[in-house]
Amino acid sequence: MLHRNYIGGEWVESTTTNRNINPSNLDDVVGEYASADAAQTEAAIASAHAAFPAWAASSPETRADALDRIGTELLARKDEIGRLLSREEGKTLPEGVGEVVRAGRVFKFFAGEALRLTGDRLASVRAGVDVEIVREPEGVVGLITPWNFPIAIPAWKIAPALAYGNTVVFKPADLVPGSAWALSEIISRAGLPDGVFNLVMGPGSQVGNAIVRSPLVRAVSFTGSVPVGRRLAGDLVARGAKIQLEMGGKNPLVVLDDADLKVAVECAVNGAFFSTGQRCTASSRLIVQEGIHDRFVEALRERVAGLKVDDALKAGTDIGPVVSRSQLEQDLGYVDIGRNEGAKLVTGGEILNRETPGYYMAPALLTETTNSMRVNREEIFGPVATVIRVRDYEEAVTVANDTEFGLSSGICTTSLKYASDFKKRSAAGMVMVNLPTAGVDYHTPFGGRKGSSYGPREQGAYAREFYTAVKVAYTLG
Repeated sequence: MLHRNYIGGEWVESTTTNRNINPSNLDDVVGEYASADAAQTEAAIASAHAAFPAWAASSPETRADALDRIGTELLARKDEIGRLLSREEGKTLPEGVGEVVRAGRVFKFFAGEALRLTGDRLASVRAGVDVEIVREPEGVVGLITPWNFPIAIPAWKIAPALAYGNTVVFKPADLVPGSAWALSEIISRAGLPDGVFNLVMGPGSQVGNAIVRSPLVRAVSFTGSVPVGRRLAGDLVARGAKIQLEMGGKNPLVVLDDADLKVAVECAVNGAFFSTGQRCTASSRLIVQEGIHDRFVEALRERVAGLKVDDALKAGTDIGPVVSRSQLEQDLGYVDIGRNEGAKLVTGGEILNRETPGYYMAPALLTETTNSMRVNREEIFGPVATVIRVRDYEEAVTVANDTEFGLSSGICTTSLKYASDFKKRSAAGMVMVNLPTAGVDYHTPFGGRKGSSYGPREQGAYAREFYTAVKVAYTLG
């Protein structure tokens, strides 16, 4: 079966296709997916533009009901779609199912938000004048999503876009079209008018560029790499379009001498290695005070060495494969870079052979690193974590903030004083205390500072800042 693009309410074929391969078993083809070109993308944009006036004028209840239907079906089919997600992306089956549940909850949350959009009415400083402040949809919104969360991230972009009355042109990552297509097929049956939602799978050079450069697209939300995000921002700002960027992190987890060792180790393992370390919120830098350093490293080494790396669909698997050959080569390359810089590899860092051919890698732990090393400056995006030894809390905070990124941070401590101070001084958009740096609620804002994020926050009620425009109306009574 060829999985086609969805444009203007119709499933449309393309002249080229993309084969989706299971990273746990390279002999397993997940499916064949259409690959759109610039012309098809422009047709999708035109369709969304034509559909916008009527959708923007639709009642909040109409939008809420459609989003609720999408969320309900996602939750009902969580096991089926979760299996597809794990098969194409490589995260373990429990993680895959959990991600689908999150996507379903996101749609249901924004079904409610469609009914909760408020404005203000103020008294003017001029006698006899009323002031009304309302929020209106932006128009056609382009959504460009990454491969590491192939249904959750699309959900938390698509749901608010539709809830607030925008029309959508959605481009998923080429590497994982299956989950995006499954979500889009559900959306296609949710009762939306033709053209309100459009799926255009295909390469960024064709689809992404057409979305970013079209004068009909009034806003673009992008999650992906820093270089691409910065380039898109330049193009969009130049033509006066709205832009929202989520671009990664080099997230610190501080472990103080007074930390509960078991809690600290579990926070580090979960944050650094689960989902194969392929999360922008992953704890890639473990900043450990010298009094607990040796005990922490030894306990963490034993825990990491005992993790089961295998087929994502197998029961008992802790970590699945890396998503692709190029990503695997990048991860292995960074292990070599770290060792050449003077880091000590205490466990992992090698290719693993399993029952089926796949991109399997033993999770790597590098110790004796400094914050100036490349492995501590650059985002690796794989199952590789480093340990940085520090003298005291003050040095820990300084090192934690010494990065061009600022997405998530964490601290493990039993001290209320240090926990409270770290929450204030951490230069990150999200701060965790005795919790993994990866893992956030779907109804709260998501985003960071510095090189990690640009523009308004995603998720929760804060999503309205990006997907709506503020209008002020003055009336002489």
